[in-house]
Amino acid sequence: MSMTDPIADMLTRIRNGSKARHKRVDMPLSNLKLDIARRLLDNGYINNFRLIRDSKQGILRIYLRYHEGRPVILGMKRISKPGRRVYAGKGKIPRIRGGLGMAIVSTSKGVMSDTQARDEGVGGEVLCVVW
Repeated sequence: MSMTDPIADMLTRIRNGSKARHKRVDMPLSNLKLDIARRLLDNGYINNFRLIRDSKQGILRIYLRYHEGRPVILGMKRISKPGRRVYAGKGKIPRIRGGLGMAIVSTSKGVMSDTQARDEGVGGEVLCVVW
């Protein structure tokens, strides 16, 4: 199996881990995944994350969050894919579930939530949405 989309893989691991009520999920580390994990943490979707060094690229361990026994993350969806990139100008950044969800956007000022991107007045590649 060739990994053509590491971000889709990350989202799937988090989705599956939440459904199975796991405390944590592990995945290969990359800077982009680290940035996404930071946004998830900032916005209260996960409890924490850790970097685990190994002989290869390292491991990103994400600690999933539950509220009253139910996963905080109800859904995640990859928007921009390797075969079809999706960009949004600063005025076109999507609102997810009437503001109850969050889009994660890769901008020229770094990876940020849809709210941050609107506040900063920047657009970028819409990586994924979380609700």
